[in-house]
Amino acid sequence: MDKTYILFDLDGTLTDPGTGITNSVAHALAHFGITVTDRTELYRFIGPPLMDSFMEYYGFTEEQAVEAVKVYREYFADRGWAENTVYEGIETLLAELAAAGKVLLVATSKPQVFAERILTHFGLDKYFTHICGVALQAPRGYSKADVIREALDRAGVNDLSSAVMVGDRHHDIDGAKAVGLDSIGVLYGYGDRAEHETAGADAIVEGVNALRTLLLK
Repeated sequence: MDKTYILFDLDGTLTDPGTGITNSVAHALAHFGITVTDRTELYRFIGPPLMDSFMEYYGFTEEQAVEAVKVYREYFADRGWAENTVYEGIETLLAELAAAGKVLLVATSKPQVFAERILTHFGLDKYFTHICGVALQAPRGYSKADVIREALDRAGVNDLSSAVMVGDRHHDIDGAKAVGLDSIGVLYGYGDRAEHETAGADAIVEGVNALRTLLLK
C-alpha cells in the first residue's frame, strides 16, 4: 500500500458520528410517527446515502424519503453535526501521512458543506488537499463512486495505482472497485470483517495503528 494519494471516508473512518446521525434519523422518523426504541438499529444509516436508507429500511417512497432527508438535515444542521468525536489516533496518523508526503483527500457521501464544517471544527481540514462530498441537492443515484471520481479529478490523479480508498463500510469498497482503486476496510467504524471481505477489500485492518503500519510501511 505504498500510495501517494489516500482517500478517506469521513463517517466511521475519521470521526464517530453515531450520536449525531442517530439523533437526526430519529428526529426525521418521528416526523412520520415512527418511534425507535433501539437506537443501534439506526447505525445502518451511517455511511450510505440517506435517501437510499430511508427507502430501504423503512419502505419510504421517493417523495417521503426526500421529506425525511429534509427533516433530518434540520436537526443535523442545528446540532447533529457537532455530536461527533474524532477516533483516537486519527489526527496523529494524518499528521504523519502528510509529513511523509502523502496527498490526503476526503471522499464522503455526506453533503460537502457538513463535511467541511466537521473537519474544520476538529482542526482536521488542514491535512486535506481536497474535501469532497455531495451537493445538498445532489441528483438521485449520485453514488460513492461518483464522489471518489470527483476527488481524484480535483487532485489531478491520472495513475489510479497511486491511490487507495480507506473506509468502514462496503459502500466505500464498492465505490473504489467501481472506479478501479485499491481499498482498505477499517473495523473500528460501523462495518465488520464479513462486509469488507464480501465487498472485496484489498486489505482489512482492525484499528488506527494497523492502518498507520499499512500506509507508512
